[in-house]
Amino acid sequence: MNAAGASIAAGLAAVAAGGVAYVFLMPLLSGERRAEQRVKALGAPKAAVDRTTAINRREQVARSLKEIEAKKANTKITLETRLARAGLDWSRKKFFVVSAIMGLVVGFGVLIVSGNLLAGLGAVFAGGFGLPRWMLSFLQKRRIGKFVLELPNAIDVVVRGIRSGIPVGDCLRIIAREAQEPVRSEFRIAIEAQALGVPMSDAILKMYERVPVNDVNFFAVVIGIQAKSGGNLSEALGNLSRVLRERKKMVGRVQAMSMEAKASAAIIACLPFLVALLTYFSSPDYISLLWTTNIGQLSLLGSGIWMSIGVLAMKKMINFDI
Repeated sequence: MNAAGASIAAGLAAVAAGGVAYVFLMPLLSGERRAEQRVKALGAPKAAVDRTTAINRREQVARSLKEIEAKKANTKITLETRLARAGLDWSRKKFFVVSAIMGLVVGFGVLIVSGNLLAGLGAVFAGGFGLPRWMLSFLQKRRIGKFVLELPNAIDVVVRGIRSGIPVGDCLRIIAREAQEPVRSEFRIAIEAQALGVPMSDAILKMYERVPVNDVNFFAVVIGIQAKSGGNLSEALGNLSRVLRERKKMVGRVQAMSMEAKASAAIIACLPFLVALLTYFSSPDYISLLWTTNIGQLSLLGSGIWMSIGVLAMKKMINFDI
């Protein structure tokens, strides 16, 4: 029994030793260890390359954004730029001539009505310098409103064209040919600039100079980054179009909610003038003391100042920027 047990124990020890040797020596003999080492050697540089590519892309995007912001900061707002924003193709000479004519007409009208030369000269100054600037501001605001209303539709044209395999340049030509004004004329100017050798990103950035709104700025940034860094342009423009439409809905919602406050502010601002007019019709001798006596004139001046402050405060309270 002792001899048999010893032989069995020796056999089990031999089997165990063989198993251990198989586990440690077989990978070396079959080349599996070398294969694993080669896979690790190949996999580590690949991950490092992916990380390096991602870092380089982020740096390139950040550099593109800095270049775009630097170009915008160096832009000077000249009279030609103001005329272009208002949608007028006037020259500086024509603008000055129109301003002089407007000043003379307004001054002559005030001189005839009041008979006061000093008031006529003041009206000439206001009509020649203030009225043309107000006209440019009004035309610019109206034109920008139309542009912002039509821009999401133009971006959707680009998105659908890219997804259908149409190049970006051809999509922009479609907009320049079929969109509504002023989007059509602005994209036509960008296409003409591109035909002269200007990069598309710079041409869109020039559009921001003529239409200074954040919507055009976002569009120029997306085009500029895609031109320099690549990426899915259709997805980026689709997201931009959706954001612009949501902002438009939010603006309409805010305007509807603030309409009651605007109506109240308008009634409060007009009420003193209506009361003064009704009082003049009913008792002209009573209210005429306000402009025939020194105390009345001082009262009118103080009332006008406080009224202006109140109107500006109400305007600040009911206007919301989104």
